[in-house]
Amino acid sequence: MTENITSVGASRSESGVSALKGRTGAGAPAEARGKTTIADTVVAKIAGMAAREIPGIHSLGAGMARAFGAMRERVPGGGGAVTRGVKVEVGERQAAVDLDVVVEYGVAIVDVAGAVRTNVISAVERMTGLEVVEVNITVDDVHLPDEEEEAETDEGRVR
Repeated sequence: MTENITSVGASRSESGVSALKGRTGAGAPAEARGKTTIADTVVAKIAGMAAREIPGIHSLGAGMARAFGAMRERVPGGGGAVTRGVKVEVGERQAAVDLDVVVEYGVAIVDVAGAVRTNVISAVERMTGLEVVEVNITVDDVHLPDEEEEAETDEGRVR
C-alpha cells in the first residue's frame, strides 16, 4: 500500500472545483457546494465486484479469510462476502487497493491480474471520482476443476 494517499488527482468539474471537495457560497455551482466523503467500505465493495467480473477469478480472499467468510455468511447480518479479500486505503482524492484472489487453473495469471487491475481502476474511478494509485494483487491459490466435485460429494454425505 502507498503511504501518501492525498495528493492531486481527483476528477474536476469545468469550473476547476473538485467534485469530492467542493466550495461553499452562492457563487459556487450547485454540484460543488459541500463535501462528499466516500467510506472505505464503499470503495472495497466496488473493487470486489469489479474483480469478480473478470473471467478466471474463482474467488477472493486468502484461505483463512474464505473460511471465516463462509461462517460469517451463515450468521444473519454477517455479510462481508463482497469485500472478502479486499483491503483499501481511501484518502481525500486517492485510493489504493489490495486484493487476495484465487484463480482458475489454466488461466494466464499475468493476463488475469492485468484485467483485474484495469477493471478495478475503471470502476472505482468512474463511480467515486477518486484516483486509484495502485491495485496490488496477491494470488493465494489456484482452483482445480476437481476440487468442486469433491466438495459437492462431501456435502452430499453430511446433512
